[in-house]
Amino acid sequence: MQHLVFVYGTLRQGQSNHHYVQDCELLGRFDTPKEFALFDLGAYPALTCGSKSVVGEVYVINDEVLASLDRLEDVPVEYRREQIETTFGLAWVYLYQLELTANKEILSGDWCK
Repeated sequence: MQHLVFVYGTLRQGQSNHHYVQDCELLGRFDTPKEFALFDLGAYPALTCGSKSVVGEVYVINDEVLASLDRLEDVPVEYRREQIETTFGLAWVYLYQLELTANKEILSGDWCK
């Protein structure tokens, strides 16, 4: 089965975990509605509910890639997977669900900047 996934951090082009989706079809860039917040956890970002737009990419993936992303994102412990509406259709997104303490918000909404 095919799925769409919105990636905003280490899975994006040029980032450390991009190899998980590099053979998948990139549909394009997507900026979320102003409903999220992005935080810098050091090695990777955390997406939570908020009031800012977040920059990312939407890919077409299969069940096998989705399962590998779930393992990478430590679903259901560290992240949970939900769907958001994108210009390409409904896409899975990984939302951080642990407590954020002194982490710095990425005000630009772009992990790669």
